[in-house]
Amino acid sequence: MQRSRITVALALAGLALAALSAGCTKLRARDNLNRGIQFFKGAKYADAVTSFQEAVNLDPNYPTARLYLATAYMMQYIPGAQSPENMAYVKNAMDNFNKVLEMNPKETTAIESIASLNIQMSQGMSDLKEKIAKLDEAKIWYERLKNTDPNNKTAYYSLGFITWGKWYPALMEARGKLGMRQEDPGPLKDKKVREQLRAEYWDMIGDGMKNLEKAIEIDKEYDDAMAYMNLLYRERADLADNKADYEKDIAQAETWTNKALDVKKMKAEREQKKGTTGIVQESK
Repeated sequence: MQRSRITVALALAGLALAALSAGCTKLRARDNLNRGIQFFKGAKYADAVTSFQEAVNLDPNYPTARLYLATAYMMQYIPGAQSPENMAYVKNAMDNFNKVLEMNPKETTAIESIASLNIQMSQGMSDLKEKIAKLDEAKIWYERLKNTDPNNKTAYYSLGFITWGKWYPALMEARGKLGMRQEDPGPLKDKKVREQLRAEYWDMIGDGMKNLEKAIEIDKEYDDAMAYMNLLYRERADLADNKADYEKDIAQAETWTNKALDVKKMKAEREQKKGTTGIVQESK
């Protein structure tokens, strides 16, 4: 019995030492996280990566440290640059965001960051097929963000932007083949071309508009979303079967343009008033 008690006591002592060691490791991980955050705030992203990586090495299941690590890599990525170093930033960012999602599949910052990275990568692509494929990847992630956080206005806005990003090149290509300049009024001259584009893009454009409308419903002052509503209406007008329908969409586009301008003006006046109020308060 005495030997049994000694054995248990030794085992408990070992567990206590292990717990103490684990506690010290977590403290060191937190210290590295805090150090990395200071570098991050100072835009010293390479130094931030070093500290965040050390925090993750000490505590691999530390989601905050891994999320910061992924973000620090992402902040160093330059869209369009194809150097091995630049592409390594993307890979390391994606890998760490995905590891965060393994720990918490509903981590919206990680989901949105992956979606945003795909958008950024698409902007640097000259090959249209590759660009569209990357936009489709971004769409998958923004749909996931929308489903995870139904009130995330950025998700809906970005889905509208992706719609425009896929539709606009197709429209410009069709106009070019028909000898129509960008500034020439529509609709597209060739009925067959209009029908082909309507079959492929009409429903997609409608979905894009719905997503932008939802973004504006969430944020009544979302002028960027209003600007893309203008673009989708203005460019969808080229698919109209007659001049009356064309002019109807153009009128809707003008309405959204005016709304966006009004909101921008209101925001500017608000900021100006806020600044003036601050000056007055300081002078008292």
